[in-house]
Amino acid sequence: MKMAQDYNNTLNLPKTDFPMRGNLPKREPETLEKWESERLYYKMIEKNKGKTPYVLHDGPPYANGEIHLGHALNKSLKDFIVKYKNMTGFCAPYVPGWDTHGLPIELKAMKAIGIKDGAIPPTELRKHCREYAMTQVANQMKGFKRLGSLGDYDYPYLTLRPAYEARQVEVFGEMAKKGYMYKGLKPVYWCPDCNTALAEAEIEYSNDPCYSIYVKFNVTDIFRYLDNYYLDYPRQPGYMPRSGV
Repeated sequence: MKMAQDYNNTLNLPKTDFPMRGNLPKREPETLEKWESERLYYKMIEKNKGKTPYVLHDGPPYANGEIHLGHALNKSLKDFIVKYKNMTGFCAPYVPGWDTHGLPIELKAMKAIGIKDGAIPPTELRKHCREYAMTQVANQMKGFKRLGSLGDYDYPYLTLRPAYEARQVEVFGEMAKKGYMYKGLKPVYWCPDCNTALAEAEIEYSNDPCYSIYVKFNVTDIFRYLDNYYLDYPRQPGYMPRSGV
């Protein structure tokens, strides 16, 4: 019986210690753990200290749930940029952050503890909101690290921290002193269920039957009406009325 030919022996392959299989599900977490245990980000920033700074200001994700594909794309692209800059002659620190204020967190916190709006004092509700937001920050941070993102995860910026809130109040006060803040009337979108104003991006439209009637007429002498218009309002540069006025 003729034995099958072992073609591996016919190839001039390099001899290395690399395994034949990548085995990423096992090796990738090991690599990320090695980066974190070695404090790779902080070593990188220390090595680049004194070089030309390059700062990427990261718009913070919202702390109200698990990360999704949008987070993955956003964080990965920013991580590529920061790592590239650090490897090409810059000192590029990256400080991640989270937006921890807002109605969605409040609604999720009330749902988690099984209450409705107004059932508990505002101070107690804020405590539950903080706990919920910090839980989501921890979950998202774990997910971002799993993507291979390097950054100052020991000291991220959080909008609920007193120092951050104090700085916001300080900026608001300066704006008020300079007269940039004023009270006026403006129509806003309002949610009767949440009892709060809504941003335009939060509005959802649905098709609704419309019974409007549109009527079209032929205009026989449009220039006469245009001439009367310009008689009532300031003349426009270069305007020559047809009526000779």
